[in-house]
Amino acid sequence: MSNIVEQLKARDPKGHRTGFTTGACAAAAAKAAVRCLVHGTVLDKIETTLPNRTKVVFVLRRCERLGDQMITSIIKDAGDDPDCTHGAEITTLVALKNEAGVDLINGDGVGRITKPGLGLEVGAPSITTIPRRNITEMVLEELNGSAYLGARVVISVPRGQEMAKETTNERLGIIGGISILGTSGIVQPYSTAAFKASVVQEIDVAHAHGVRQLVMTTGGKSEQFAINHFPGFVQESFIQVGDFIGVGLRAAAKKEIRDVRIVGMMGKLSKMADGKMQTHVAGSQVNLDLLARLASEAGGSPSLCEEIKAANTARHALELAEKENIKDITKFVCREVCRVAESHASGAVKVRTYLFDFDGKLLAQFPDKD
Repeated sequence: MSNIVEQLKARDPKGHRTGFTTGACAAAAAKAAVRCLVHGTVLDKIETTLPNRTKVVFVLRRCERLGDQMITSIIKDAGDDPDCTHGAEITTLVALKNEAGVDLINGDGVGRITKPGLGLEVGAPSITTIPRRNITEMVLEELNGSAYLGARVVISVPRGQEMAKETTNERLGIIGGISILGTSGIVQPYSTAAFKASVVQEIDVAHAHGVRQLVMTTGGKSEQFAINHFPGFVQESFIQVGDFIGVGLRAAAKKEIRDVRIVGMMGKLSKMADGKMQTHVAGSQVNLDLLARLASEAGGSPSLCEEIKAANTARHALELAEKENIKDITKFVCREVCRVAESHASGAVKVRTYLFDFDGKLLAQFPDKD
């Protein structure tokens, strides 16, 4: 492994070189293993399709037959992102099945869910939804036309437990290693200065194009939800501010853009509602006491409020509220985001906020009407 890691390009803390997610690496490794088992071959590289539908060729670190199973691995290149999993060996051990379905199992170094509120069942491997889908698609693509209907895929990461100590996994109840993550398959480098500069630059470009209404989103997923929700807005209107909503608001005010819509999901919007204008996970935590107060205002019982105070994540708090049919908590989060954001911009910007769930359903907005 050391020789492979040495071949990875040195990371530039101020650089913009993209990399690949753990989910993309796992999907490619699994795809290679299935192809080898189906065709009785050994590979040194594999072309895969990322969740964003881009086709990429990965070099395989390992490709070995173990009886009726295949073990394959890929070294993760995180680009210029300071990710603790840069250089990690994402490994899959695959066996084919006569029964339909792709079973995903966490091996050594991949975490297991022990608390609710993460969008996965307690006891499940910490492999998030989009990587699960991507891995399954790549496996089934290779099984198509073969005598097999399914596969068992064990994903492991040597030293994954050590890497996980540099993450918030344990606090969230993800035990035993890292998570297999990724939405597009691509890792965008996280450089505070570079990201801030890009947000300001995008707003400058929007202003130059005559845009006077901005839609600020917290990431690629929320941006797609926003694009679907505002079909009449030009492309330049949509600004991915990431964790830097404060930077975006100040830049908009400076350009005298008065109309800003903030689009996000429960986690990031809950942090904004608490006054955090830089929402990176390392620099801020969700204020569960605030969410409990908003749940109480929405008609939640004292027992619900106590449960929310002890929740694992903002998403978990929302799930608890939904069980009691306390729907207005999301509207009140949006209201607080508007209040805090307008104050941060010294009243120079009028803010509207939209809270979506992870499937793109609009849960609440404030004000109630555009």
